[in-house]
Amino acid sequence: MKFKTGFLKGALFFIGILILVLSVFWLPAVSKELATSNPDYAHLRLPLLLGLYMTLIPFYIALYQAFRLLHFIEKQYGFSAASLYSLCVIKNCAVAIVILYIAGMIYLAFSNALHPGIAIMGVIILFACVSIALLSMLLHELLRSGLELKTENELTI
Repeated sequence: MKFKTGFLKGALFFIGILILVLSVFWLPAVSKELATSNPDYAHLRLPLLLGLYMTLIPFYIALYQAFRLLHFIEKQYGFSAASLYSLCVIKNCAVAIVILYIAGMIYLAFSNALHPGIAIMGVIILFACVSIALLSMLLHELLRSGLELKTENELTI
């Protein structure tokens, strides 16, 4: 079990570092290049960067909670209130990302800057976040009912 959770922790760490590097180095350079090549939309550079950076906050909170959840599973505390809390926070972070992306896409649509490629990427991210929110909600309910059964079982013994 430690190998599996260790592998998943490593994957989460890699994803976190990759997103951090891309958001610090790649994203500002690409936005600057796009602003110079499309001067009509250069005024949208900073609001879009701010919006994307705002989505990093719930992303990293959810990543940390997933790391904590794996730690609980590794220590045989999978059926605990802390695991329930982690799943609830992951769900809330996914919903926050969905709200931020919808707001950003509406902003781009009203600015007449919602390019089809940007819209497709936004929809893909929205689909992934909605899937994560639904999955974490389902796991939260399953874990909650399992925790209730565990507590009831401990009381009868």
